[in-house]
Amino acid sequence: MNTEQFYPLFLQAANVVIDSRKIEKNDIFFAFSGENFNAATLAEQVIDKGALAVIVEQKEYENREKNIFYVPSTLEFLQELAIYHRMKLQTPIIGLTGSNGKTTTKEIIHAVLSEKFNVQYTRGNLNNHIGVPLTILSIKPEHDMAVVEMGANHQKEIEFLCTISMPDFGYITNFGKAHLEGFGGIEGVIKGKSELYNYLKNNDRTVLVNENDPIQVEKTKEYSKKITFGNAESDYQFELFSEQNFVGLIYKNQKAVSKLTGEYNFTNLCAAASLGLHFGIDFNKIGYAIENYTPTNMRSQIVQKGDKTLVLDTYNANPSSMAASIKNFAAFADSKTLIIGDMLELGDESEKEHLNILELAHELGFDEIITVGKIFKAVNHSPLSFEDTSALTEYLKANTISSKNVLLKGSRGIALEKVIDFI
Repeated sequence: MNTEQFYPLFLQAANVVIDSRKIEKNDIFFAFSGENFNAATLAEQVIDKGALAVIVEQKEYENREKNIFYVPSTLEFLQELAIYHRMKLQTPIIGLTGSNGKTTTKEIIHAVLSEKFNVQYTRGNLNNHIGVPLTILSIKPEHDMAVVEMGANHQKEIEFLCTISMPDFGYITNFGKAHLEGFGGIEGVIKGKSELYNYLKNNDRTVLVNENDPIQVEKTKEYSKKITFGNAESDYQFELFSEQNFVGLIYKNQKAVSKLTGEYNFTNLCAAASLGLHFGIDFNKIGYAIENYTPTNMRSQIVQKGDKTLVLDTYNANPSSMAASIKNFAAFADSKTLIIGDMLELGDESEKEHLNILELAHELGFDEIITVGKIFKAVNHSPLSFEDTSALTEYLKANTISSKNVLLKGSRGIALEKVIDFI
């Protein structure tokens, strides 16, 4: 079985699925094997549930009469099928990466462009070597364009994901201290993320540039196709304003305030608005999309709980995003408690970066500073330093946080959202 042979069957499918629990009628199921589980054992069961076809990588489970097909590698076949499909598509694709804010930016871009177009986009955080192919395969003829998020923690990953998604437009949100261990330091981060720029330049595609970011300006100075924002000479100019802790932008005296907190989200709004204007969307509609986008993904999400305002930013954390979140939170009115969790994948820089964040938190003068995680516990000798969320939960069962505002910020592995019910 090769991609050309399989493609006509794929075109009949409703969706491509890798979780057997989510199978619906006419889906194609890719049966991935793990150390402790072989999904190929579910092949016939999935067909009985209404799946159109199943791809397995163990020959003994093949049954062509039931549309169960063997391939040497389900992952490679998924990627090859995505590339084959991408080459057939006429749909313009916007590729997106960056150290911080890429998922929020992707969500806002989707909201803005959806005011005029039928837009497919990366669902959730499916931005890796499996998620990107799944997103590409979800693009249908009725989609006018697509927004594809690409994540990476090593060199060459963005380069590889570009060969699958083949973006027509690209944007890098920023270059920050994320995945330092895998990238080998901040210079490695810049090099790795810039693989998107390399693809766009080599294929004469269009780049979106924040001209307030000197790295973006330097990396794209020789590019012929650019959409720019950020300064007086850019294609699009926006002013920052905030309203009751929420960030907004002004374009030609027209205001739009989001439901996002943090000035760092201003740039994300500008990127989405710039693309909207580039594609001919009236700013009234752009403003409507911005004002009605509600974050629900634990990224800059504000939740009211009784008389308290909780700022949930618990999906991910690195030194750059942590510092930005803390500084933004410091500007909130009334009393403030900080709950921060370990920042993971920092390698040799880990202890130093955690100390830097702790020092910044003390400088900004919060009413309480609570840390969670083994790394913070090693550098923070306060009684409000906890090894994990379970230990913090036990503390919160017996002690009440009196502050009117609480920020929760940490890496995904710390799962700070587990303590919300106890605040």
